Amino acid sequence: MMIERAYEQLPDQETVQLARVGASDLERLLNKLPESDMHGIKLDGQHLILPRQALVLLRDLLADMAQGDAVAVVPLHSEMTTQQAADFLNVSRPYLITLLERGRLRYTKVGTHRRIQFKELIAYKDKIRKQSSDAMDELVKLAQENNLGY
Repeated sequence: MMIERAYEQLPDQETVQLARVGASDLERLLNKLPESDMHGIKLDGQHLILPRQALVLLRDLLADMAQGDAVAVVPLHSEMTTQQAADFLNVSRPYLITLLERGRLRYTKVGTHRRIQFKELIAYKDKIRKQSSDAMDELVKLAQENNLGY
């Protein structure tokens, strides 16, 4: 079962500004605090003890909202449909099916339907990003070696 908490509505300008300030303040506080596993915060008069990882996640969510982005939280162990996976990778569903059939992404079958673990998609996206970055570095190197003005 996939647990997804999606906030599909884009944040309005007031929310974007609040998120920007909140992300900045939280970043500053996290940099000041020791790298312990948990921290206490006060929220509406209540004292809470939260894991540092939750505060880092909150900072990252606020930073995304500050960019005007809608946010979704998906556990790494979640399984996604081929359409959800294609949407996440920003590719067409037929292209995703080709990746699956060529063994580029691991998947399981539930009846006749393919399911891809979210952590597989994250790993694939990171791998593609690294390959792209490495290719760009190589192009820059070649351009400099050939005095192309880059």
